[in-house]
Amino acid sequence: MKLGFFGINVGPCADPDGAVRVARAAEEAGLESLWTGEHVVLPDPQAPPSPAPPEMPFLDPTIALTYVAAATERVRLGTGIIILPQRNPLVLAKELASLDVLSRGRLLFGFGIGYLEPEFRALGIPFTEKGPRAEDYLAAMIAVWTQAKPAHAGRFASFSGIQAMPRPVQRPHPPIIASGMTPASLRRAVRLADGWYGFTLDLAATARALEGLRSAETQLGRPAGEGPLEISVTPLERLDASVVERYAALGVHRLIVFRPEATVDDVLRSVEATAALIA
Repeated sequence: MKLGFFGINVGPCADPDGAVRVARAAEEAGLESLWTGEHVVLPDPQAPPSPAPPEMPFLDPTIALTYVAAATERVRLGTGIIILPQRNPLVLAKELASLDVLSRGRLLFGFGIGYLEPEFRALGIPFTEKGPRAEDYLAAMIAVWTQAKPAHAGRFASFSGIQAMPRPVQRPHPPIIASGMTPASLRRAVRLADGWYGFTLDLAATARALEGLRSAETQLGRPAGEGPLEISVTPLERLDASVVERYAALGVHRLIVFRPEATVDDVLRSVEATAALIA
């Protein structure tokens, strides 16, 4: 089981010194990866389904991960997740390629389609057709990362006669991790991604999601040459060895721990407790 830490750009880790302390501690303790969340804006006042108060600091994922990349050497750097329909695909492709280059190939690119209508409205992005927009943007990003002469003609993005260097270090591109619990999201992961990420799930919800992924794979198959999906979950349960074993038995490959904490010292204690589970 790989163990990661979620929240390197949120709350107390939005402080630059705190982020570096936590990132270095996680790497030294043997954690496999550090993960960011994303909300460009939050509704004010907070109202469901908004996950956090409007005062919660959220650093931009690519900037935060680039910052801690400079302070670490080995730990992988994951976006968990970037809200893809809200982004310009070519700008995002450039940002992520730059992060992969500067981190020497440590990026894990997780994306989702979003769920906060006020956030989309504030950004001037239609809340409808988030899934098709995300899929088109992802195809555009892969084109600019992998094609000798990048070109894409999609419903929401279209270009040709361009180049965008440097390409990512990881070839053909950084691992792509899809998220979401709806049937459409699970099918999207099976069709387009290298992995799937479920956020704040208990064991029962994880089992249901994995059954949905298996069903989608039975219906759709996996693209030629693609291996099994790598499954990542942020668990609701407090972890001990037996809980880790139960997630592993379900087919989970990575647990990304998130415990909202008040101070950097609290976060460091959480990292230490997580690292103690590494055999």
